[in-house]
This record gives sequence, structure tokens and C-alpha cells, in this order.
Amino acid sequence: MTTEPQELTPVELPARVIRPPTTISEAARLALSAAAATPAVARPAPDDLEGWKHAIAQSEALWEPVAARMLADCRCKVNTRTVGRATVYVCTPDGLEGPWRDRAYLYIHGGAFVFGGGRFAAAFGAAEADRLGLTTFSVDYRMPPEHPFPAAPEDCLAVYRELIGHYDPRRIAIGGSSAGGNLAAATTLMIRDHGLPLPGGVILLTPEVDLTEAGDTFRTNELLDVALKRGLPECNALYAAGHALEDPYLSPLFADFARGFPPTLIQSGTRDLFLSNSVMIHRRLRHAGVPAELHVWEAMPHGGFGFGATPENAEIGTEVRLFIDRCL
Repeated sequence: MTTEPQELTPVELPARVIRPPTTISEAARLALSAAAATPAVARPAPDDLEGWKHAIAQSEALWEPVAARMLADCRCKVNTRTVGRATVYVCTPDGLEGPWRDRAYLYIHGGAFVFGGGRFAAAFGAAEADRLGLTTFSVDYRMPPEHPFPAAPEDCLAVYRELIGHYDPRRIAIGGSSAGGNLAAATTLMIRDHGLPLPGGVILLTPEVDLTEAGDTFRTNELLDVALKRGLPECNALYAAGHALEDPYLSPLFADFARGFPPTLIQSGTRDLFLSNSVMIHRRLRHAGVPAELHVWEAMPHGGFGFGATPENAEIGTEVRLFIDRCL
């Protein structure tokens, strides 16, 4: 005979105003303030494919000036290649020296699995190459609504197959931010499950590794995260296209890491909606005996303190570069 558990008591929070704290840089405080003034964006229903096409076109128009400015400011050379069905932006810094000449970064852009392709993928790849001083291969993977799961991780896997023909796998890092962090982990699982040699390290920046969004901070940091505001269930459902969200290739948090996984760096912030994702995958990796380190920044929302120059954003790049230097 089973008994129903007693109803658990929730915490009820009073209305309150939370200002940017004095514990972060002035630039970061200004970035928090600016992002707090932007409204939350309504998203189409998962089955509204025309609505998604319109939303994607609007996003590309909105962010095109940002991408153009980033590309104009970049110092590296950016060349475009095609690998399988994906476009790849090869971003090469000038004056590569020593061991950094033989290392490669397979970078996977974010954007909720739906946005951030094209020139934005090129711009972010160039920014990563500049801040890390490392040849960066930014994958412009196929996305919904035309190409839902598993197109994106399959494209990234194809690019990795191409890279290991030119680089020692132990000298390749795979990384990405947000949805790109999900895809970095999922691609690495595919690499392992296809019997390919694993990369030297994995970098998960504020990763969306649990598409069920069950983690605590999806509630506690709702709206406090001035970048995301709320969770992404519509984007996740569009991307998953009917597949179970607990599939490890969709939600790497549910993977069996004891079967093998490279050393991993995970980054988040105390105001990040995805902080629980980062905490939980760090514990899962540690329980499986995988070397994993978790870096959490004070008051940082999803994706860092905007696109501007802040000491905290620069520090993320420093930690990633140190990690790559240790692992590769």
C-alpha cells in the first residue's frame, strides 16, 4: 500500500525591487540596468511555423548591425567553407605562435536553437578567435523550422570529423554558449558513441543542457535574469520536433558520463536562468569521475554582461584560455 506524500510547502515571495549590486564593476552594473529596461519577447507556438519564420527574419534584421560592427572590429581573418550541409567560418588570428598554432576550437553559437546563424555565427566565431588567440571553426548549423533535431548536432559532428583529419583530436576543444553549450555537449556524446577519438576539452558557457527546464533557477531567477527573462519551452519544443526532451542528445544532462567524457569547463552567473543547468551537469560530471570545473560570476545574467567590455566578460575569456592551455 502506498500513501500520497504530504503537499510540499512553497516559498511565497513578496513583490520587491532588486537593483544592480555594488559588488560588480560599474560597466557590469550599467549593462544590467540597460538589459532590465528591455521587454520580454513573445515567442510563437511550437507548431506556428510561419510565425517562427517571421520571428527569425525580425531577429536577423535587429541584430545585423551588431554582427556587422563585430565583424568590422575583429582582428582575425574570416574565411567561409562548406562541410557537409553546414557552413563553417574559419577564423584565424594573426601571428599564432608556439603550441597555439596546432590547436583548434570548434565553436557552436547560441540562439535558442533557432536564432544566431549567418553573419552572427561568423561574428561570434571571430570574437572567440580574437579573445582566445586560437583558430576557431564556427559552425553555422542547420536550424528549425526547416531543420529541427538532429540536424544541428549532426552538422557539428561532420565538422569534427573534418577537423580530426587535420588536427590531433587531443588538441581540439569543443565549446559554445547557451544552445551552443547544449550542442557542444551533445556533439561530444555523439563523437564518443560513434567511436571517434574524443576532443581534448569541452567548454560549456551558460549551457541549456536540460530542455525540460526543471532546474530551480528557472523559477528563482525568472525575470531577475535580464537577458533571457523566462525559459525557452517554445524554442525547445520546436527544436525537439516531437522527440523526448530527456534524450541525452537533446538534454545532455541525462547522459551516462561514466562511459567517457573529456575535461570540461562550465560557466554561469548568480542571476543566470540556466545556473541550475550548470550546477547539475557539473555534479553529474564529477560523480562520473570526469574532471570538471564550474565558474560562477557575481550577479551575471545569461550570456554575460551584454556585448560591451566589462572586466567580468574579459575574465571569462581568460579562464577559457587557461583551461584550453591546460587541456590541449
